[in-house]
Amino acid sequence: MSYRPLLAAVDCDSQYDIPGRSSDDNPTLALDYIDRSTVEKRLLRKLDLRVAFLVLVYIMNYMDRTNAAAARLRSYEEDLGMVGNQFNTLTSILYVGYLLTQAPSNMILHRMKRPSLYLSSCMAIWGILTVFMGAVQTYHAALILRFFIGFVEAAFFPGAVFLLSRWYKQNELGLRTALLSCGASISNAFGALFASGILGSLDGTLGFTGWRWLFFVEGALTIVVAVSAGWILPDFPSTPSVWLLPDEQIMAKRRMEEEVAGGNEHKSEPGEDHSGLVEALMDWRVWWVGAALSLMISSMSFGIFFPTLSATMGYNATTSLLLCAPPWILGTATSFVVARHSDATGDRFWHIFGPLLVGIAGFILAISTMNTTMRYISLFLMTQSPVAYVVSLTWVMNTFSQSQSKRAAVIALINSMASAGVIGSSYFWPSSWGPSYVNSYLICILTSLMSTAMLWVFRRHLSRCNEAAEAEEQSLGLPKGLRYLL
Repeated sequence: MSYRPLLAAVDCDSQYDIPGRSSDDNPTLALDYIDRSTVEKRLLRKLDLRVAFLVLVYIMNYMDRTNAAAARLRSYEEDLGMVGNQFNTLTSILYVGYLLTQAPSNMILHRMKRPSLYLSSCMAIWGILTVFMGAVQTYHAALILRFFIGFVEAAFFPGAVFLLSRWYKQNELGLRTALLSCGASISNAFGALFASGILGSLDGTLGFTGWRWLFFVEGALTIVVAVSAGWILPDFPSTPSVWLLPDEQIMAKRRMEEEVAGGNEHKSEPGEDHSGLVEALMDWRVWWVGAALSLMISSMSFGIFFPTLSATMGYNATTSLLLCAPPWILGTATSFVVARHSDATGDRFWHIFGPLLVGIAGFILAISTMNTTMRYISLFLMTQSPVAYVVSLTWVMNTFSQSQSKRAAVIALINSMASAGVIGSSYFWPSSWGPSYVNSYLICILTSLMSTAMLWVFRRHLSRCNEAAEAEEQSLGLPKGLRYLL
């Protein structure tokens, strides 16, 4: 990274308007002699603290997605009269809303100046709907509410990933995406502990069963966090921010201009939003990677039913929920190591393949025995695989970075296709296949292998593109340009 004076090479006013400064002012006067590294470290420190709050939002997002699995251990199905695969349908209907909303939501977000207000408003709405889930009396009422929760929740994750890509450079994204995504693992770990406490201590209070209190409390907490999020979440670098000093604000814009100058993306022009969506839809690589990630997410469907898998070891509901925590804590820790190493080495594919291979080992171990210790160890191995999706998302942002509008569309489209994997995989775990769930694990192994094969083909394609670019540069005497990360 260059350590030239902050505004020595790029006039930020050419792309961004900085309020309160006329065109006659000298933009470099105050910053010419400031050490760039000092300003950049301050900026990243402040930004990382805001992203840490984004993790809290994602924890609440994931808790509201998966609380039905914990409620299932305390007469949730019986109270609502569910039979057959109705619980699986209740699980999958949430992701139908995701499928419909993610792409248009990200295109709307791309055009906004205050994404913090948009994301926090969506969060408040899904929190309110979660509270209503605790009051439902019939299966069909729960089904309708779950659909609309998914419809609103869909705005958050692809929007948060796109927001990160507007602040961080390519070699910084992997770790930050891992930090955001660890909210899912933290939610799986401590959400289970939280649920066990509510289900055990509030059952029967004021005449409500424990699972109803679970929705009441988690929905109320989501609303509280949403109100705070409107003030804490960052907006885009081009939006004036009270939490940044003037030199930090200019540095944030400058860093993104360097991405443009380095050939990693081009500036978005007015009216380009629709063309970015069209470009994404016409790029076969988007569909290929989306299908691969859909298979990958299908292989990770065990996470939705983790309390059920923990319960197959024969312990009571509270103990089963408590046993969910350690595997996810380890998975969270290793995800940082893998993501950071992926950023440091510039490698993506092998950092995806490795965690998936460990997850496959966990599936094979779970198939081979009903021994309590071995099955619990298998859960630790399975929770290593979700980091593969984190690295995959970073790879997507690195590869499809030609314009902001296309990147927003690609992130949303690929996340939508990945969500489609959850819809089908919700039926991988019928109660009739328990307690061994051999068929379920076999399907997860198959989908993991298929996803790996498709991403290998994608890697080979990018490698050939790099080779062609290098050959062209050598023949024409051009300087080295953009290279895809592999």
